[in-house]
Amino acid sequence: MERLVAAVLAAGVLQVLLASADDHYLLSRIAFGSCANQSAPQPIWDAINKFDPQVFIWLGDNIYGDIRRPFIFLGKERTIGPWQNAPRFIPSSSSEMLSRYNSAKNVPGYLRLRAKAKVVGTWDDHDYGLNDAGKEFSAKSTNQRLLLDFLDEPQDSPRRKQAGVYTSYTFGPQGKQVKIILLDTRYHRDPLSSDGSVLGDSQWSWLGKELRGPPSAITIIGSSIQVISNLSGTTGPLFYMESWGRFPKERDRLFKLINDSKRDGVFFISGDVHFGEITRYDCAAGYPLYDITSSGLTQAVEKVLPSPLRFIVRFLAWFTPSTMRVKNQNCRYRSCTYGEPNFGAIQIDWDASPVNLKIQVRDINGLPVTGVDISLSELQAWNRTIKAGQDQRHCTLEVKLPWIVRYRLAILVYSVLACKQFLMLLVS
Repeated sequence: MERLVAAVLAAGVLQVLLASADDHYLLSRIAFGSCANQSAPQPIWDAINKFDPQVFIWLGDNIYGDIRRPFIFLGKERTIGPWQNAPRFIPSSSSEMLSRYNSAKNVPGYLRLRAKAKVVGTWDDHDYGLNDAGKEFSAKSTNQRLLLDFLDEPQDSPRRKQAGVYTSYTFGPQGKQVKIILLDTRYHRDPLSSDGSVLGDSQWSWLGKELRGPPSAITIIGSSIQVISNLSGTTGPLFYMESWGRFPKERDRLFKLINDSKRDGVFFISGDVHFGEITRYDCAAGYPLYDITSSGLTQAVEKVLPSPLRFIVRFLAWFTPSTMRVKNQNCRYRSCTYGEPNFGAIQIDWDASPVNLKIQVRDINGLPVTGVDISLSELQAWNRTIKAGQDQRHCTLEVKLPWIVRYRLAILVYSVLACKQFLMLLVS
């Protein structure tokens, strides 16, 4: 218990010291992650601590605060299927949310991280309070306070007075500054598939000022949901995932804002989807825009199947078309996705000329599963260095694919189901 108290006190002191030193703190190692169920084992903190980040960024689902009800196809209350009449997820009380945050905050590996690194973050739906929820959620103000308490946000912070948890940080001396912009994709978000707003007017105005403000060598934009990838364009009608791609007007507005700001060194980090991948889009700004997705610290898509059957998930990940995914020799699997627990790692070599970024998704042992090495000179506005063939490969949106390619996953699944039904008829 004494060690626990000492670690918590040390973490609080460190947060104060780093907060006061942001302007001069040369940042070269950043870790990030998402989707950490407070009730699940969290051995991945050992690998994160071994990486020894100076800053750790939470990208949402920092706890699972809502209540997941079981799959019920038949009966009075049906939570899934074509006759669904009851929600699958329901919100928990504020006291239960607080209890879950306390559990997450006192995980031993996370305590060790807090004692030596600055921790910042935003939220996604499950720590916001309800699966897939947006601006309509009634408990958002209360849950905003709980998140900020979890992050040890100072009581006089502007984040405690505004509607939403968006914020920014700047680290490093002049000429080697790293700006971290954290978006809130929940508080003001319109309903899914409405093509309405993701950020809301006040956050859009703030973001414009941040991007047009003083330059920084590197600008990291953290979004709880994916920005570049729009897998829903190829997984539908089987299932859909949240992403900026489901709000195409908002995503175009975001790309245009970055392009018009002429800001150098911008890339995205994201979470939410329970697998890791790296995507890029070459036709939005004057240079490639990368999105490094790390999800999750405990939640992972391959866990839905027993180990001997997880190859099925890997096959489907490879079979599902993705026009934006970066595929290179750094990928562990052919799909260049990783469906087991993972975290994101960013290393900045300020001594290299030009400055070099090594960005990876790493597994529970700290080993890379996919990654990119990016020269900072590649992320320079109006200084295109990529070849035409690469431009074309990462410029075609998923929704623009020929239908036979776009829907091949659905075609495969429905064909298998039809064959199974036909064989059952033959046997009967």
